Amino acid sequence: MMEPVVIDGSLLEGGGQTLRISSALSAILGVPIRIHSIRAGRSTPGLRPQHLTGLNLIKNLTNGSMEGGSIGSTEITLKPGQIGGGEFSVDTKTAGSITLIIQAVLPCLLFAGKRSVIKMKGGTNVDMAPPIGDYLTDIFSSFAKRFGIHFSCKVIRRGFYPKGGGEVDLTVEPIKQLSCVTLDKAQTIQCVNGVSFVAGTIPIRVANEMASSATLKIQNSLGKIPVRISQYNDDKAFGNGTAIILSCETTDGMLLGGTGLGKPRTPASQVGQEAADELIESCSRKVCLDQYAQDQVIIFMALADGVSRVLVGPLSLHTRTAIHVTSQLTGVNFDVIDLKTQPETFIIQCKGMGFVNTQL
Repeated sequence: MMEPVVIDGSLLEGGGQTLRISSALSAILGVPIRIHSIRAGRSTPGLRPQHLTGLNLIKNLTNGSMEGGSIGSTEITLKPGQIGGGEFSVDTKTAGSITLIIQAVLPCLLFAGKRSVIKMKGGTNVDMAPPIGDYLTDIFSSFAKRFGIHFSCKVIRRGFYPKGGGEVDLTVEPIKQLSCVTLDKAQTIQCVNGVSFVAGTIPIRVANEMASSATLKIQNSLGKIPVRISQYNDDKAFGNGTAIILSCETTDGMLLGGTGLGKPRTPASQVGQEAADELIESCSRKVCLDQYAQDQVIIFMALADGVSRVLVGPLSLHTRTAIHVTSQLTGVNFDVIDLKTQPETFIIQCKGMGFVNTQL
């Protein structure tokens, strides 16, 4: 039996990113791993429900084994088998982010032996994670398709902190091999679209205020480009919540995102402005991938066949962590090129390993 690759969970971001990337690559490459100092950089170290749910799902997908799989555990050993695919159901029983679970399992399902359907319960719009509706289903999927990735993510109902209760059906088609991507040209803004919604007992005027403040901020910063933000009451959601998700479409067909999540005692206008600020930061730098997308493409770039290049803004700690863990497990080297002509704009580049799904 191969000795597990030892991964230090305290390095760089020191949170769940190390778990997500390493467990996915462990399953895909068939390499056992031991992760210690899990989430050492967090106020509550160790596994939380969403992390354990994702790890157990990967273990079950591969018919593998895991040691240390309990809430609060700071060390786990994962020994994967072959990725089988099929139908599975998971429930965090909290508002743990479904999006972050998908970030871990989607790469695995691409290299399964058959189509997979995962029924998931948890939080869809929660703090410290991209929202599953609108961002994952529209923005993430738009650049994932460029790698040859095809999936559908049906939001049955949204769920918010603290109870969760959201329901999502994820369907993934396996792929023989990922394609490399070249997304390195400066982008020109064409228009901004978005949704602003409320759920539960929160009045619709809150959605209107978020949309109005976001529109004003965007047009003051980026000029009089078309801005269309629909507002509605999501009467299917579980619990009270508010959110705004914006997307900027470029002339090359790229989508950049910005999100805002309502919180108690935070004015609706401030939430709208925060979403607009995120969007403006990406648009003003004319990048191809926003701050949420840059770390998510690292694993796909490493597995793809050929050289990939992506134009991004300042590298987040999540992205640096993704590069570190991915390089450790795949041996792929990443180059980060500082474009001196554009402030805080970079090219991330690598030659992928050309991993092949031998089950297809």
